[in-house]
Amino acid sequence: MSIQPDTDRDLIILERIEQDPDATQASLAAHLGVAVGTINWHIKRLIEKGYVKARRAERRKLRYIITPEGLALRARLTVDYIQTSFHLYRLVRQRMIAALDEVEQAGLNQIRLAGEGDVAEVCRLTCLERGVMLTNSPQAPLLNIQGMKIFIEWDGARPNHPENTVGE
Repeated sequence: MSIQPDTDRDLIILERIEQDPDATQASLAAHLGVAVGTINWHIKRLIEKGYVKARRAERRKLRYIITPEGLALRARLTVDYIQTSFHLYRLVRQRMIAALDEVEQAGLNQIRLAGEGDVAEVCRLTCLERGVMLTNSPQAPLLNIQGMKIFIEWDGARPNHPENTVGE
């Protein structure tokens, strides 16, 4: 249940065209950080499916118009995006709670957290909610976040215990 990159791009393109019908393929490409040819492919596909119409605004400039079908598609893609985001949020929280349960069962209430981005932020918030303190102390176990996985590295926190992984 994840949005594909093409679907994600379609959503962004539809939103941008709705906000600015004078958007060019070059401006859309710059916004998405992709090549103009990629945008051209997406727009041609959206036109073929009846989600977008192209009208000539000037000699070499097109104006893109979202059709009612395109508005319905944008709404469906938005709902899918929100549902996928909540699913991923719940998955990360579930994995983090399992990791914190294991840390708490070891009699500890502090961890070190290594990772960046949204997943790490959800983990930080889960720690606050559970009353687990974030520390830099090398005696605390390290929760290493790699993508959607959370690895517990015990180091000196729990000697003679194998390294654990949550969420594989």
